[in-house]
Amino acid sequence: MIKRFLLLLVCFTLVFAVFLPQDIGVAATGTVTIAESTVNIRNGPGLSYQLVKQVKKGEKFTIIKEKDDWIQIQLSTSKTGWVANWVVTKPSNGTTTSSSSNSKNMSATANTNQLRVRSGPGTSFRNIGYLNKGQAVSVLDENENWLKISASFGEGWVAREFMDLKSNSTNSKEDNNNNKSIDKGIVTDTLNIRDEPSTKGTIIGKLSKGTTVSIYSKKNNWLEIKYSGQSAWVSSEFVQIGTQSQPSKTTGIIGKVTASSLSVRDGSSLNSKIIGSVSKGQEFAILDEVNNWIKIEYKSGKIGWAAGWYFNKDKEKSSQIAKDSKVTILHNGTNIRKDPTVQSTVLQRVNEGESFHIVSIENDWYEIKLSNGKNGYIAGWLVTTNGTGPGIDKQGAEGYLKYKTIVIDPGHGGVDNGATGSSGTLEKELTLRTAQLLSDKLKAAGANVFLTRSNDSYLPLPSRVRLASIHQADAFLSLHYDSNLDRSVRGMTGYYYHSYQKKLAEYVYNSTNSQTKLKSRGVRSGDYHVVRENQRNAVLMELGYLSNSAEEMTLTSGQFQENAASGIYNGLARYFKEK
Repeated sequence: MIKRFLLLLVCFTLVFAVFLPQDIGVAATGTVTIAESTVNIRNGPGLSYQLVKQVKKGEKFTIIKEKDDWIQIQLSTSKTGWVANWVVTKPSNGTTTSSSSNSKNMSATANTNQLRVRSGPGTSFRNIGYLNKGQAVSVLDENENWLKISASFGEGWVAREFMDLKSNSTNSKEDNNNNKSIDKGIVTDTLNIRDEPSTKGTIIGKLSKGTTVSIYSKKNNWLEIKYSGQSAWVSSEFVQIGTQSQPSKTTGIIGKVTASSLSVRDGSSLNSKIIGSVSKGQEFAILDEVNNWIKIEYKSGKIGWAAGWYFNKDKEKSSQIAKDSKVTILHNGTNIRKDPTVQSTVLQRVNEGESFHIVSIENDWYEIKLSNGKNGYIAGWLVTTNGTGPGIDKQGAEGYLKYKTIVIDPGHGGVDNGATGSSGTLEKELTLRTAQLLSDKLKAAGANVFLTRSNDSYLPLPSRVRLASIHQADAFLSLHYDSNLDRSVRGMTGYYYHSYQKKLAEYVYNSTNSQTKLKSRGVRSGDYHVVRENQRNAVLMELGYLSNSAEEMTLTSGQFQENAASGIYNGLARYFKEK
């Protein structure tokens, strides 16, 4: 009798265990809201899994966990299911994608002088400062061509090729009880940063003249600062305590404010305290210039720093230009003009690669010495400068993209490889690579960016189009690479379907083709699902032929990927500017 009872108890326990909810102990990580009229819930993370339930638009569910592009949700106390992340929305927390985990404990050191730090990952972004050789910074984020860094003048992006990366030790020497600064100072000469208050300490970085530092403590003749998130020390001999210094000797240059209202700060960085303001049209003698910040006497007896990119400087600056400063032409057929304006007479046309000595700078134009001995002017955004030449950046692209909603669709993915190149390149991998570079540029400009896929996963074409509708996209960009049985075929093609999409297609295509210099196959109507079924402005870009072995080498290069992303970015900016 007892044996029979025990046997029944064991059987009951086993049967009961089978019907227990399987994931009830997994911590929830938020909620999702169904975004489509009818959505299928499946018993696994994929379209091949069995349908367990249909839910309606507006229903909310608790998230259990996520896997690739699928979310496991709690349907009831004893039932769970999986829903595709492209048919739901999550509550917005106002944050952007976090930095890659690889970047969280990274620092980098500049390996060249006068390295420009920009507001976004691309040469079209505004220049916000400079790094000198040996100067170390913290790395916040990265892609294959650019690093997002934190420097003394704020956050910005630098070209990856000019930085040496290294991992930071997980054991910080920082004293967590000493997080409040007691003073500020300005570095008066190039200054070594050491790991202890002694000349015997290891040099872990350098600070440039004019850098503003926060001081956390003093020990003998040494000052404690924060460097790459750690406690560090510099000699007090080369730091001027306080930022309200006596007027320095003028540089002989007059700066005119171009912003309607411009903040004046107590140091040469966006992190410095605002101590005053100046207005458009006011002119000031420039006392000093550090990392594109200008030191001025903004009121009688009061000295401060203002962002140099909001000043026009008069032609007296020519005396400050090094004798070897040159510009190099970026495009064939560039105009050299008589005066610094696009309405001025064209003196001659020059081609890509030609170089000229800089005579002076006037607003956004370089005055240059021509081969015939005469002087002419060239727009600063049409050239590059050598290491000692002062740079000019054309402003504006960010303004046209800010707050725009862009959906980027990297073609193919998962089981769908797309085209395969003559050397084995997979289209699905290359489209994602381009999309991620483009996404970083658009986010830096303030756009709201959504990728239809962010990893190697399959997504049906209707779901890609649906994302454009869900997010009310201002533009939908489907990125692809082409293939042909005739391996000699090459070039770039842009496609639209509806007439209202043509303008976007032309702007994006023309800009990208000009930037990459591939053979132009033009913009044409194409019967592709992602543009045909799309009620938003949409374009499908075939960015070159993987089947052509020579073109495949070009398409997979870092330079082409950067140019393609920049071309699409600039094309979007021009489209929204003219819209």
